[in-house]
Amino acid sequence: MKVLMINGSPRPNGNTTCALHEMEQVFAQEGVGVETIRIGNAPIRGCIACYSCTEKGKCVFDDAVNVAAPKFEAADGLVVAAPVYYASPNGAMIAFLDRLFCSTNFDKTMKVGAAVSVARRAGTTASMDVLNKYFSISGMPIASSQYWNDTFGRAPGEAEQDAEGMQIMRTLARNMTFLMKSIALGKTQYGLPEKEEHLWTHFIR
Repeated sequence: MKVLMINGSPRPNGNTTCALHEMEQVFAQEGVGVETIRIGNAPIRGCIACYSCTEKGKCVFDDAVNVAAPKFEAADGLVVAAPVYYASPNGAMIAFLDRLFCSTNFDKTMKVGAAVSVARRAGTTASMDVLNKYFSISGMPIASSQYWNDTFGRAPGEAEQDAEGMQIMRTLARNMTFLMKSIALGKTQYGLPEKEEHLWTHFIR
């Protein structure tokens, strides 16, 4: 089992890192390999809908998105963790995920997704709604915990004092591991769900 983690924080030892570290410890106990890519301090361009990726097989902007793409394809699960600045995921994370999901045409069906949001006070559940949409459009089951997948803290390291938040992260990692292992068993016995040809309905012709 492999999990790819995307850390959207520009702070190498900030509260988003605290949340992911709590998950990583559980994954290690469960024998799940983890690789983390931190993109919060990278110059991530937004998607320009050029659709060059349909011809090139990768994004036209050759940055962390193209680095992450093959790692995402090889992973059984994806964790995306974003700090909340203005009641939604930070801009770098949105730009990164827009391009990652648009430019990768491999089948993401049954890869497990988990969204984590970290804030001083508010905006975490709204951010999770945004992040989970990337999974739900791709046939990816969404891992949940005992509460919404958020932690709280302002100064770096404060999230470690959020005992409930840290427990949520540990539970999330355990639930995600169970889902990934169960899906792997299901694939062996039953295969993937049947897919119909995609029908596209456009409302203006």
